[in-house]
Amino acid sequence: MKAYVYGAEGARISDVAQPKPKGTQVLVRVRACGLNRADTGMRKGHAHGAAGGVGTVLGMEWAGEVAELGPDAKGVKVGDRIMGSGGAAFAEYTLADHGRLFRAPSNMNFEEAATLPVALATMHNAVVTVGGVQPGQAVLIQGASSGVGLMAMQIAKLKGAKLVIGSSTDAYRRGRLKDYGADLAVDSSDPKWVDEVLKATGGEGVDLIVDQVSGKVANQNLAATKILGRIVNVGRLGGTHADFNFDLHAARRISYIGVTFRTRSIEEVRAIFEEVRKDIWGAVESRKLQLPIDRVYAFSDIDKAFAHMEANKHLGKIVVTVP
Repeated sequence: MKAYVYGAEGARISDVAQPKPKGTQVLVRVRACGLNRADTGMRKGHAHGAAGGVGTVLGMEWAGEVAELGPDAKGVKVGDRIMGSGGAAFAEYTLADHGRLFRAPSNMNFEEAATLPVALATMHNAVVTVGGVQPGQAVLIQGASSGVGLMAMQIAKLKGAKLVIGSSTDAYRRGRLKDYGADLAVDSSDPKWVDEVLKATGGEGVDLIVDQVSGKVANQNLAATKILGRIVNVGRLGGTHADFNFDLHAARRISYIGVTFRTRSIEEVRAIFEEVRKDIWGAVESRKLQLPIDRVYAFSDIDKAFAHMEANKHLGKIVVTVP
């Protein structure tokens, strides 16, 4: 089968053996894939958790059809339209655990379905399960113009947040955030953004920050979070190391929590997918929760898709279709 593989000379489309499902695995005939920021690093040979390196089939988000079931796989049957996440997505066929997938709603095509699994699982966990958002609270999403950021704002609104604030350093994308749930959009590269947040919250700060930036905004986040508020760290686009004001952290008694799928067991991941199904799936099926598709590329043009992502001018998801 054809797959997009990282090799000694970089990433390219190659011929590899079609995988065979074992245990609780499902073999998926992939029809469309969503690009994610972590894919850009793996395409350059960087590890993402335990995955990566020479010989790795790249990609982590897909939509397609069940082609075959492992002996212990349950909940789906051959021919079902599904979407999910996991390694080796950029290929004609991929393997998925039966608990790490969703049924694709009948009112979505494969391109639309491929935009959702990572954003839904990541941000329902960050905003609701870990972040503990409650009706009437104020929430700030750092890095809100990414696909997962746009989903985070929508989930916060769905769960009753009174004030949703999104950040983006790009003026055009910042101007679009209100289309996806933001009541206020701020520029996190402008030192005055903390004052804007404090003004909007009566001087108290937000109840919850979901932070995809980290690094340079870490201390500003502390200043923008209310006493006994929460910061959930899901990314490091602004750097992995920075100065940290431990005194301000203690004074405001902020709960600072890190989350990632890189170190989660399959049992933990299954539980996260199940929470999405139980809590917000009706909003997915009704299209209340959805993401814009910035551009669609053919599988043969996957390098162009990555060039578009690395140009960092897109809003929403970049999708690759697999013939």
